[in-house]
Amino acid sequence: MCGIVGYIGRRDVAPLLLEGLQRLEYRGYDSAGIVVTTPSSGRLRMVKAKGRVRDLEARVPKRFAGTTGIAHTRWATHGAPSDVNAHPHLDAEGKVAVVHNGIIDNASDLRKKLEAEGVEFLSETDTEVLTHLIARAQAETLEEKVRQALRLIEGTYGIAVMHADFPDRIVVARNGSPVVLGIGEKEMFVASDIAALVTHTRQIVTLDDGEMATLKADDFRTYTTEGTRTTAEPTTVEWEAASYDMGGHDTYMHKEIHEQAEAVDRVLRGRIDDRFSTVHLGGLNLDAREARQIRRVKILGCGTSYHAGMIGAQMIEELARIPADAEPASEFRYRNAVVDPDTLYVAVSQSGETYDVLAAVQELKRKGARVLGIVNVVGSAIAREADGGMYVHAGPEVCVVSTKCFTNTTVAFALLALHLGRTRDLSVSDGKRIIAGLRKLPAQISEILAQEDEIKKLAEQYAEARSMLFIGRVRGYPVAREASLKLKEVSYIHAEAYPASELKHGPLALIEPALPTVAIVPDDDLLEKNRAALEEIKARSGKILAVAHREQEKADQTVVVPKNEDELDPILMGIPLQLLAYHTALALGRDIDKPRNLAKSVTVE
Repeated sequence: MCGIVGYIGRRDVAPLLLEGLQRLEYRGYDSAGIVVTTPSSGRLRMVKAKGRVRDLEARVPKRFAGTTGIAHTRWATHGAPSDVNAHPHLDAEGKVAVVHNGIIDNASDLRKKLEAEGVEFLSETDTEVLTHLIARAQAETLEEKVRQALRLIEGTYGIAVMHADFPDRIVVARNGSPVVLGIGEKEMFVASDIAALVTHTRQIVTLDDGEMATLKADDFRTYTTEGTRTTAEPTTVEWEAASYDMGGHDTYMHKEIHEQAEAVDRVLRGRIDDRFSTVHLGGLNLDAREARQIRRVKILGCGTSYHAGMIGAQMIEELARIPADAEPASEFRYRNAVVDPDTLYVAVSQSGETYDVLAAVQELKRKGARVLGIVNVVGSAIAREADGGMYVHAGPEVCVVSTKCFTNTTVAFALLALHLGRTRDLSVSDGKRIIAGLRKLPAQISEILAQEDEIKKLAEQYAEARSMLFIGRVRGYPVAREASLKLKEVSYIHAEAYPASELKHGPLALIEPALPTVAIVPDDDLLEKNRAALEEIKARSGKILAVAHREQEKADQTVVVPKNEDELDPILMGIPLQLLAYHTALALGRDIDKPRNLAKSVTVE
């Protein structure tokens, strides 16, 4: 959500910070700010602005020199978007500057206490509370001042702190919100996302919850919030700066949709075992004996990751014959679920930092559950907390709405289902069949993307709709849910998804010419059942767009998708609907990469 960038070294800091903020714009934000200093001056200079980073950049004076600084893009939680509520926040004397991602749950109580002691607040934010606590802490070092303040805080945070009396350092801390250090030559960086770092360094250290760090120009050290030294070895990130460029496309969403064939090839590469008609997934840390002891699989994710989990649960049931289901992690963590020792829990998150998923993982680990992570970001919090897992290797995804990461996650679930199936009762011939289907996916994705011009014309027709209904049965239902979400996220058209089998139980009341229906109609054993649903809609003068493996007579239009194996068809059937959502939003003039009110990485509840 919010974005943090910091630098300490010898270079002019303001351009570096502004560039870093621009690379974090995809996370979603409503205001931005920057504060800088130099070791010689010991004076903090700050500029803030409601709006985009370009609005902030326009306000930065030409003479705004500094070699140390922190900057921030804010997504409002406490207080409306405004110049005053933008980060960084300074204390009354202008000595302490703080940028903060997360939410301080007890901010209201702390604010009242500080106001009773004579502190005057300028903003409505929870972060300003932390600024004053650090400024008032009775300690000789900045590190201890920050530690004292954090002991009073309840909630989540990723913070970076500067102090005019300690101009040679930046102190950072993490609890539930990502903080990544970038290690350079006589310069150090900090950010909430590696996207802000890869232009300058690929050597990173990711802080754990309850961990702090002090950055100086030529050194860094990490330690716990209690002061115990920790060992942090830098790792090399595989993504390069060029991965974050648009590559000739008008939007990141368009680029990422078109990267899916290559991305799927990456997630398959090196994992297929033709000899035994299975796959190599060494990162699961799950041997054959342990895999055979699994009695149930529970998949946890949020939003698009939850929908990928729904597809994954169906594939696991079909191929491995293990009962499986998916549930929103945001609900699971609050319902005091029964944690069964024979259940394998799978946590799904693109960023690997989604707070609701991470909190569910931590609760499951506390209760002794085995948890796997399926994530896109190496070294992310969920990857580190889980017992094992898989990286989906989609590459950086910058657009707020997920496309290629969703597709790669569903392919990762197909690999997991095949692995579990072959460990149990899935035959060699069925293993070969699924592997052959997996290998077809990249070329079939390219075949679907070649229809973009036709899908664009359909989108321009449907852009006039005020609402749309998406339906699918069994394998098609999660596809319908994800397609509905994509349209809502990027075009702002209201959309609902229902199982096709539920039409008679309520949704038929909505059918009229003004409500288009998008129907997922795979050519499988439920084909005639799905055609019956189209008959019901057509009998009530409903307009139908079908996504199917052959032309559907009752549909007004059909997008034909290449046929794969029945179990793998859902992976392909959602791709034309990504293009439909994209071109609908384009026709409506939406801000496609940064939809209103949304953020890429949801690191707060």
